[in-house]
Amino acid sequence: MCLKSDYNIVMNHKKIKRIKNKYNLITKIRRRNPYKMIIKKTQEHRTFDNILDRNFDQTIPRKVFCTDITYLYYGSGRKAYLQAIKDIATKEIVGFEVSNNLSMKFVLSSIDKLKNNTTLENNAIIHSDQGSHYTSPEYIKKIKSLDLIQSMSRKGNCIDNAPIESFFGHLKDDVNYEEAKTFNELNDMIYKYMDYYNNHRYQWGIKKMTPVQYKNHLMIQNA
Repeated sequence: MCLKSDYNIVMNHKKIKRIKNKYNLITKIRRRNPYKMIIKKTQEHRTFDNILDRNFDQTIPRKVFCTDITYLYYGSGRKAYLQAIKDIATKEIVGFEVSNNLSMKFVLSSIDKLKNNTTLENNAIIHSDQGSHYTSPEYIKKIKSLDLIQSMSRKGNCIDNAPIESFFGHLKDDVNYEEAKTFNELNDMIYKYMDYYNNHRYQWGIKKMTPVQYKNHLMIQNA
């Protein structure tokens, strides 16, 4: 395409390959997206309808959750991962896990924390994107065991999961995690921030309360 458009040279791709081989030229190519590669390996992965459908105006605590994974770079370019679960009604982070790998254990651990830390409403919904972790049989089984209903964003639609994306944005603005020299140091930073965010960070959108205060307010209001 470049030869034709920029130099008016029409050349068959096979000839281009021969010239490359002759002069030992190597083409740089993008690495495949690991999520897509994992998903293609098995037909057991399932997607679910977008039940939430951007209905972010929730008033019942522990009824609708959203979850996602984000990257955190620390220690001169090393990469860690944060999985978080947010109660859409209260804005509270009710489960999270930091890991230096993308294993299923890492994702399921935050689900266990959700289960252990709170009492879920009947027919509660957990919303995610279509990442390979959330479509895996192991994750689906775990969600079913908690009687949670799965909901998923449409492909390539990050706005469908805006509440958790908004939280990640605040975290990355508030925490200087790049300054962490070790994984343990990074982990401590995230744990401290979660406590701050849930218990001490006041928000205009929830009557100038913290997420925990607003949860208590809603529970009294809905009693």
